[in-house]
Amino acid sequence: LLAALLLLAAASVVWAYWTTLGDLVERWRRDPDYSHGFLVPLFSVALLVLRAPKLRRDRLAPSWWGVLVLLAGVLVRLAGALFYLEWFDALSLVPCLFGLCLLIGGRHAAQWACPAILFLLFMVPLPYRLDVALAQPLQQVATRASSYALVTLGLPAIAEGSVIILNDVEIGVVGACSGLRMLVVFFAIATGVALLIRRAWWERLVLVASAIPIAIAANVARIVVTGLLYQVVSNEAASRFFHDLAGWFMIPLALTMVWAELRVLSRLWVPDPAGDGGVVGLGLKPGEPADEAAAFAAARS
Repeated sequence: LLAALLLLAAASVVWAYWTTLGDLVERWRRDPDYSHGFLVPLFSVALLVLRAPKLRRDRLAPSWWGVLVLLAGVLVRLAGALFYLEWFDALSLVPCLFGLCLLIGGRHAAQWACPAILFLLFMVPLPYRLDVALAQPLQQVATRASSYALVTLGLPAIAEGSVIILNDVEIGVVGACSGLRMLVVFFAIATGVALLIRRAWWERLVLVASAIPIAIAANVARIVVTGLLYQVVSNEAASRFFHDLAGWFMIPLALTMVWAELRVLSRLWVPDPAGDGGVVGLGLKPGEPADEAAAFAAARS
């Protein structure tokens, strides 16, 4: 019966949001800033599969609170249609899915599916105003930080507006190169990693928040390498790297930064060997005797 209800609910959502989903797919296909949207639903499904052992059938019970949540999602979608806000139309899918889970399986089912449902927010493109508001500051930061890095490397770089003048070459950090695309993708990556790893809640929060500096650092590295290629190799090689190859290297670079951050966090804060859930301080490794941990903590104090 539960499986039949889930299939019926899934079919109802697909039928109700068929045109919205079609518009999202078209946006992912033509807009490189949101091409990661194709992977977001797949990751959500994989997250549900990984969390399947946490779902207990004996705790599933329908809850009428799901009707209120579902109604809230419908009202958000109606508001989007009334005020011509396409973002609201796609956004309403999240409360509708959450309301269906709450209605069919109750609070336990909603808690189990909540991370996967919330992750679907990354497949919704940002509103135009927010997109512009974020792109301009990121563009300025990328220009100034890249020019400073190039000067540090010994190259005569000057930042004028959103253009870096490097000898007789001008590197334009246009809106498409502001780093907003990396910011959205890296937020999705950091959130996905935070949902998969077994760490304290504050470590996961730090990991998600670090998506901002990681995105800025990756974009600056892209611009700096482009400037070096202009000076060392050729204009053609630099242009090809900047527009084609750099995008493929940013994701591995981001994953490397996330891995390094997790390693640093694991070195900074180590679980208490006594098993009381605390931390013993800096530099200790798991499994050290409790007396050594206490002596080290005392020495640090």
